Amino acid sequence: MNTEKRIIFTNARIYTADDKNPSADSMIVESGRITWIGFHADMPSSEGGTVVDLKGRRVIPGFTDSHMHPVMLADFRKKITIMPPRINSIEDLVQAVRKCREEQGPDKWVEGWGYDEQAFAEKRSPNRWDLDRACSDAPVSLMRTCAHIRCVNSRALELAGIDRNTPDPPGGEIERDASGEPTGVLKENARNLLADLLPREPEEQKVKNLLELGELLTSQGIVAICDMGNLDDGDNLPVYEKAAEKGFRQKVGVYYMWDFFADRTDFDIPKDRMDKNRQISVSGLKLIGDGSISGRTAWMNRPYYGSTDEYGISTCEDRIMESAIAFCKAHHCQLSMHAMGARAIKRMVDRACEEKKWTRDDTPYVRIEHVTDPEEESIVKAAEHGIAFVTQPIFPYAESASYLKNLGPEWLKQCYPVRRMLEKGVMTAFSTDAPATFWAVPSDPFPGLKLAVTRRSYTGADCGQNQAIDISTALKLYTKESAEAAGFHDIGVLAPGYRADFAVLSRDILEVPSDEIDQVCVYQTYIDGECVFTRQEQK
Repeated sequence: MNTEKRIIFTNARIYTADDKNPSADSMIVESGRITWIGFHADMPSSEGGTVVDLKGRRVIPGFTDSHMHPVMLADFRKKITIMPPRINSIEDLVQAVRKCREEQGPDKWVEGWGYDEQAFAEKRSPNRWDLDRACSDAPVSLMRTCAHIRCVNSRALELAGIDRNTPDPPGGEIERDASGEPTGVLKENARNLLADLLPREPEEQKVKNLLELGELLTSQGIVAICDMGNLDDGDNLPVYEKAAEKGFRQKVGVYYMWDFFADRTDFDIPKDRMDKNRQISVSGLKLIGDGSISGRTAWMNRPYYGSTDEYGISTCEDRIMESAIAFCKAHHCQLSMHAMGARAIKRMVDRACEEKKWTRDDTPYVRIEHVTDPEEESIVKAAEHGIAFVTQPIFPYAESASYLKNLGPEWLKQCYPVRRMLEKGVMTAFSTDAPATFWAVPSDPFPGLKLAVTRRSYTGADCGQNQAIDISTALKLYTKESAEAAGFHDIGVLAPGYRADFAVLSRDILEVPSDEIDQVCVYQTYIDGECVFTRQEQK
């Protein structure tokens, strides 16, 4: 035995996420994997190796964020962040765009992300005329918080060739005023009309951005992530590989947004890229079935609040869905389907249930993303067929103002029925969808955990008390279940044979009052038994 690679962790309060052995105070790690875990009195010989005293702190498995867009998040962090406390109105936004244009000069794209019209003093979306006041000699593109809607100025519309005669693309809408003129708001697939025009970061800069993001993720106890695709046909896998060579530590599963590859006859995923033993691997394909609740484009089975005929948008063509299923079956890889509204969820679940499981291990063959407003029939079918639901409690927590406006208070209480999903036996996982939510630090796991337990938004809105779960279950959905839904089979649980990927917390999250869960933070993060982050003690 090489004792230099043997580490004995003691004096901890360990939450294992392992039903057979739920708690412990010590564990032995050898060559990055746990070889024993239990209570100190029962520990095998502790001779040889390094002893680490965790000083009575709470330890949990590292978080797996099974649905986020890290390359986008790393890139967006360099753009205008359209959120409080800096930007609270459209007038604030106009000033921020104007300042960015002055700093950059003419012709260069001005880009921003994160706006939610309900957070503006004006309680409306920005439009082309607002942005023209800020900048008329350079194109402007601002992504809404949900990443399903883009607002642009007149110069950007001109470059894209969008005018009053441009038809809506399938699954998209070019918003128009009463006279038929485009307002600059491009919904769902219409936002992609600019995809080929927007500047792309050089790979070297993307790697640098990812390395910076990796440091943030380790500070949040996040040890694994799923990259759920770009808004273009870029390939993120080589970017992660180069970042990993320079010190990026998270395990990554990459998904390709099928809309951008479905018509490419040369597209393929080499078998070696799907090897889950790699730090960076390909997990499968991603489909977008509808829009967002906050953007009023999720495809619902009843009209939005205040409307009689507004049901949202179905964004995925049958041919795109069928070709994605055929590809995933042929390659035995996972298919991810974005579906928020009941109609979109039903469509995706019903189609997936026509197939037999095609993955070759325990990875769910299909996972449905978000699952905001599922019908009972869809929940039952998903449980029967082993379809995973990957949902984001941060959405109602951070976006309750938009949810209340678009759904009303009673409908909001019915959304994200996590307890019912679990009672029916659905594999359920938590994630953030960062950066696609209205939160300044969107990858932070703790606000979502707080919502899951309290079912109250950060403004105090009631998000359905009867769907609250306990903190132990919430942690399991963010660790064990999230890892399994993503196909990461050797993380998420602290048990013999698993990787020693875990977080040491600043406070005992199992004992703090539920309204203080978001005040807990990560004190240390370990990946493969190595400490990769330690928070500086405040004096």
